[in-house]
Amino acid sequence: MVVTGRLALAAALAAVLVMVALPSWYGVLAVSAALLVLLCADAAAAGGAAGLELSRPPLTAVRVGQSAAVELTVVNRGARTIRGYLWDDWPDSAHAEHRMRRLRLGPNTKTRLTTELTPDQRGDRVAGPVTLRLLGPLGLAGRQVRRDVPARVRALPAFRSERVLASKVRQLRQLEGRNVMNLRGQGAEFDSFREYVAGDDVRAIDWRATARATDVLVRTWRPERNRHVLMLLDTGRFSAGLVGDDTRLDAGIEAALLLGGLAAAAGDTVALLAYDRRVRAEVSTTGGRALQPRLMHALSGIVPALVDTDTAGLVRAGIQRTRRRSLVVWFTGLDGAMVEENLLPVLPVLAGRHRVLLVSVTDPDIAAAAARRDSPADIYAAAAAETLLAERSLVQESLRRKGIDVVTAAPDQLPEALANEYLELKRSGSM
Repeated sequence: MVVTGRLALAAALAAVLVMVALPSWYGVLAVSAALLVLLCADAAAAGGAAGLELSRPPLTAVRVGQSAAVELTVVNRGARTIRGYLWDDWPDSAHAEHRMRRLRLGPNTKTRLTTELTPDQRGDRVAGPVTLRLLGPLGLAGRQVRRDVPARVRALPAFRSERVLASKVRQLRQLEGRNVMNLRGQGAEFDSFREYVAGDDVRAIDWRATARATDVLVRTWRPERNRHVLMLLDTGRFSAGLVGDDTRLDAGIEAALLLGGLAAAAGDTVALLAYDRRVRAEVSTTGGRALQPRLMHALSGIVPALVDTDTAGLVRAGIQRTRRRSLVVWFTGLDGAMVEENLLPVLPVLAGRHRVLLVSVTDPDIAAAAARRDSPADIYAAAAAETLLAERSLVQESLRRKGIDVVTAAPDQLPEALANEYLELKRSGSM
């Protein structure tokens, strides 16, 4: 049983009444007995929780920084009117609004209560129990119960680069229009027929089509569209480092989403593997419109693991998941020691089977420190920053000489830089 502030107010008024009208022990006992009778009667008249049905959607998806409305449906199947309050419990990180609601439901009626949630980080938020405080007609007392109504809100990556995707797809369409050319050989797709002109390879003549037409026809070919892109996302200790306001992992996820959308628009199939010492998330080979939602849901709950990444295991897992020659886009760090100890021993195995593109986010604070010369302390910091930048440039040049493509950029520029590199590979026929 629970009591409310109304009971305290009634007790205070009764005390005043006893002091004025019946200043004796008999008066105290009489008023106390009356209050007790009212209390028990009010609690007994409160509606029962057994006749209440509560439900809500098991999963609601929303992007980070946006708001989602989660509806809680309450149905009163009982014969009494339900009065009281309802508390919809959510984690503080969900930033829920309007969690406390006043409840009044007649018999066999239904209501929908909406809670606004605005998560500010990726991942799932699991709803807590729904607390019901059911009061009697006088509002003096009642009973309190809790109900488990399973529900989750999944905060998907913000994907701020989505506005860039449309422009990159237009560039891709223009590129495909220019790249329709006469090609023969393994790995090319048939495009159309055209009339034979002097100088064409006679082996390109299609004799069956020529027999059905009045002119000699040759086949035209275009670069193969259905290529495969495998994205490897390093979720180890290095990805936990802060670059600006977000982690390196967040920057990699943003770039991976843009690349996935662009590759799907190009007709390529895409797969993703997030790994440190075990698989954290995986998206099997897919393409088309189904790719983007699958990527966002798979990447929503990934957090950096504070362990060194097993790069050999990551390469083995990647090779096992793609047998055909593919473009492997590896999101990782390019610090000198990391490349020397972790990447160089395994890159030849991967590069021998696939086209490899390493993607790394750079810290804009380092570039800013290298340009600052205002004080002696700034000069020392600039020297250290210049040394780090020179080391990184040497590492990138060394990797390019080994046939490994490299993309590095600041967090806000990395998605577009990666998309431009992908388009360049398409333009050059490397994909």
